[in-house]
Amino acid sequence: MKKIVCLVASVLFLSGASAFAQGEMDAYKYSLGDLNGTARYLGMGGAFGALGGDASAMSSNPAGLGIYRSSEVVGTLSLSSIDTKSNWNGNVSKDDKSKLSFDNFSYVGYFPTANESGIMSWNIGLSYNRLKNFNRNYRLSGSQAYSLADYAADISYGIPENDLIYVKDSYDPYNNPNNPWMSVLGYEGGYFGSFPTDRSNYHSGFGTSDATGTIWYADSPQNTTLNVSEKGAVDQYNFAFATNISNSVFLGATLAVTDINYSISSIYDERFEGGDYLYLDNGLTTEGTGYSFNLGAIVRPVDFLRMGVAYNSPTWYKMTDYFHAEAGTDIAQYNPSKMDASTPDKVYADYKLRTPDKWIFSAAAVIGQYGLLSVDYELTNFKGMRLKDVNDREMDANNFIKEDFGTSGLLKVGGEFKVTPQFAVRAGAGWQSSPVKTDLKNRDVEVVTAGTLPHYTVDKGSDYITVGLGYRFTPNFYADLACVYKTYKEDAFTFSRTFLDNGDIMVDSDAISLKTNTTRVALTLGYKF
Repeated sequence: MKKIVCLVASVLFLSGASAFAQGEMDAYKYSLGDLNGTARYLGMGGAFGALGGDASAMSSNPAGLGIYRSSEVVGTLSLSSIDTKSNWNGNVSKDDKSKLSFDNFSYVGYFPTANESGIMSWNIGLSYNRLKNFNRNYRLSGSQAYSLADYAADISYGIPENDLIYVKDSYDPYNNPNNPWMSVLGYEGGYFGSFPTDRSNYHSGFGTSDATGTIWYADSPQNTTLNVSEKGAVDQYNFAFATNISNSVFLGATLAVTDINYSISSIYDERFEGGDYLYLDNGLTTEGTGYSFNLGAIVRPVDFLRMGVAYNSPTWYKMTDYFHAEAGTDIAQYNPSKMDASTPDKVYADYKLRTPDKWIFSAAAVIGQYGLLSVDYELTNFKGMRLKDVNDREMDANNFIKEDFGTSGLLKVGGEFKVTPQFAVRAGAGWQSSPVKTDLKNRDVEVVTAGTLPHYTVDKGSDYITVGLGYRFTPNFYADLACVYKTYKEDAFTFSRTFLDNGDIMVDSDAISLKTNTTRVALTLGYKF
């Protein structure tokens, strides 16, 4: 069972600080990839590990560049429609978001050696590839037994009340490394107060006490709403090379530079009987740059069969968070009834993230001049995620990552059939399992979140289906079109469960079903020379 004291590891400091500011769920969010690449790659479900001959291979199995017999330039434009639905107490909320983006641009250079065996060519590749879009909006609305005020009070247990009180020109509680920011912001915003007999034991600000003041009867919110807007993307720049050995063995390597740009804005409200209310507004922007490498091989033992294996290293990121939050309450029984607070301005935190590594095993069958079938299996070790401060010191969240995450498998299948030598139809599918372990899925552990962002989601797996078309206008110029329909399932929580030392639940929040359906249409234009 996780102890709340570990939330101290998520404290943010004033500008110039290098404190860690993320939790295990944030590390997972930045580590989880998506299906992206050229329209041909998408149309076949991304099952290209043993096929090659497509610029998207640089981001997975770079040995696929060795299949090329000519140079090529390609570009991909896509239009995505994102539909997120939630269901809470029978209330169904839905938000739509559409976005046009330029997802891929690649150059592949083919340099034959004129050898009839041995090393027959050297190929190089340069590409820009959008690995993931974060864009989506969702809304949660319903009633729950516990308030965010109960949660803030519980995680603050053991902190002396004087440590939460701002004293002008002498003490700022946000600068105390023992104070979770949710505790400071909640106290200043009127979320909770202390018991008169124990100034380090707290209760919700919503409710009534007994005659002695030692027992508190907390109120439940009648209505709770959470509105979340996420934006951003993960962009990768690849520098790859590959070689063809006797048309039987193909080897490749990629050096990649990856940029993350992510922002989240959330508005949380609770309404109580009698008109009392609580609010929490959060804004977080994350920027990061990292590097990684991919190694791969493809073997063709006979003309119709290809087998591939690739290793994708972790991405080592340097990250920066910019953070601000506001909180407040209106409780009629107090004077003053309204209390408002905000975190300090110009706050940022620097840290490091290592994403998991991945193995890709693949096989493909080439059916003469008529088409092909391909299958990939990706095994990603999410247990290997790591968070460190700028001085390379391990964060407490890494212990939780080891406890709560395992490996994830992604099975991809795809096929192509040539109706004519110029015209091809394609289809594919993929199924990805969640790496989240049972204790986290069942909420048997507390979840450490970033700063004053108490809400989080838990992955329940995803799947997609794809279709595509390809047409070669001339021996040199071609166009590909693909459509991808993906379903991603999660459970959303407004805040984490907390537990007593004996394992009993102290504070709880509902599991809210969240489903994001993404429909993407991609167009790729290519020129071979």
